[in-house]
Amino acid sequence: MENTINTEQELGQHDQNQQEVPPGQQPEPVIEPTKETAADPMKKLQDELAEAKDKYIRLYAEFENHRRRTAKEKLEMIQGANEQLLKSLLPVMDDFERAENSFKDKNDKEAEGFFLIHNKFKKVLDQYGIKAMDTAREKDFNADLHEAITQVPAPDEKLKGKIMDVVEKGYLLNDKVVRFAKVVVGS
Repeated sequence: MENTINTEQELGQHDQNQQEVPPGQQPEPVIEPTKETAADPMKKLQDELAEAKDKYIRLYAEFENHRRRTAKEKLEMIQGANEQLLKSLLPVMDDFERAENSFKDKNDKEAEGFFLIHNKFKKVLDQYGIKAMDTAREKDFNADLHEAITQVPAPDEKLKGKIMDVVEKGYLLNDKVVRFAKVVVGS
């Protein structure tokens, strides 16, 4: 019986410490604010804000990288398409130059129309960035710009490794080789 009395006394003491709660509801725990718990919600909000800012900055950087990459790819695609077209027009330029060299008198009235067309064609190629390589005779052979199609004995020791003759002109498109110059090299 002592056990029951102790339990009832404990219940009585316990009831005195708690407020009365209407039936069907649970009592709310009483938490007294301290410095740590008062700053905790503020710290939590600051951490969430810092995390959101970090996500935003990363997303913005990723978007900017994507925008730059797609713009670069678009430009490269356009230039690539132009490159193929311009490469296919280079043999026409070669034919113009061979025909120009075949004229004995460059001031001939009959050839005037031909020279006008040739100059206009040159200007169009220049407009799109096509430039002929400087492949003068007796210049050093450069494997990055020239293609040696044959070697001939050099008449002089100074001409070894130099360009002896240009068989076909080389061309650059915006400082990028689109056709290597075909040359004869002295050995």
